[in-house]
Amino acid sequence: MSKRPEDLLDLDRIDAKLKEAIPGLAGSPQATLLAGGASNVTFALDYEDRSLILRRAPPGTKAKGAHDMIRESRIIAGLRSQFPLVPEVYLQVDDPEVMDTPFFVMERLEGQILRGDAGPESGITPEIADRLCEELVQTWARLHAVDVSVDELSWLDRGEGYVERQIGGWAHRYRKAITPDVGDFETVIAWLEANRPADAGRCLIHNDYRFDNLVLDAADPAVIRGVLDWELATVGCPLMDVGGALAYWVQADDEKGFHMLRLQPTHLPGMWTRSRLVERYEELAGRQLEPLAFYEVYGLFRLAGIGQQIYYRHYHGQFRSERFANFVHVVNYLEQRCLRIIGAADG
Repeated sequence: MSKRPEDLLDLDRIDAKLKEAIPGLAGSPQATLLAGGASNVTFALDYEDRSLILRRAPPGTKAKGAHDMIRESRIIAGLRSQFPLVPEVYLQVDDPEVMDTPFFVMERLEGQILRGDAGPESGITPEIADRLCEELVQTWARLHAVDVSVDELSWLDRGEGYVERQIGGWAHRYRKAITPDVGDFETVIAWLEANRPADAGRCLIHNDYRFDNLVLDAADPAVIRGVLDWELATVGCPLMDVGGALAYWVQADDEKGFHMLRLQPTHLPGMWTRSRLVERYEELAGRQLEPLAFYEVYGLFRLAGIGQQIYYRHYHGQFRSERFANFVHVVNYLEQRCLRIIGAADG
């Protein structure tokens, strides 16, 4: 993918649309491609008086499913009255005369985003890490308490059976993407199907709730100013949302293999363990993650499925990168971790 904004954006057409939507918008936009997510493409559009964010699908893709920008913008707009920690959406466009794929433009939330190791400049002391974890879980519980029966969100609700759909869906996607150098996960899939609990209610779930999707206050990074990246959000079982997030929560005393997968600074002094995260969520949300092993294994299997879909494309030469070549080891490690949790649960 080219990193030149002019190759992906027709700034004159976008500027005209934005000035229709935002009265008094001054100047001409300067576009900057932002680093971050591995799926959709995000730009900053800097005007004289404000900075905006534009989200579009990667070039060459249709804006459906995982790249449905109109869906994501509808979720953000529908959430704002009940859950104000989302940006204001200014513009949704599905017009090939303006761009080759649907896109939306929203407000830019100012603050910092934690990624990787979060060095000293992040200001994450042990005391702040502890407060931030509390804020993270409180915000999560608030999200899961949103009324999804309102017209703005009810269109997301597919009814009961979310847990079943997720296990079946990820099993199908993994089998479709399997390569000869990874495990088949069939023991894991069979165990998940045999131990599948009923849905623990239906609520708005983020499905990618991590530090790198949170905007923190620049002056006090224990305060969450916004939640970003609603691409995977839907109405579903809240405990599956927690299980998916646990797969990314690598704590300080985890084994070296799990630390190789770490994307966020959950290992820093003061950060909570997974068990404390679960305990506090249960207290605030009034729900019990039982059986906990099921939700942990589900999260790890889902992560393996995501990784294997990427590795499949690398394996078959659709794109080449040393980073993606290493995903084979990630997937195989995740299968072994799942099997160890299953063994402990059944033992």
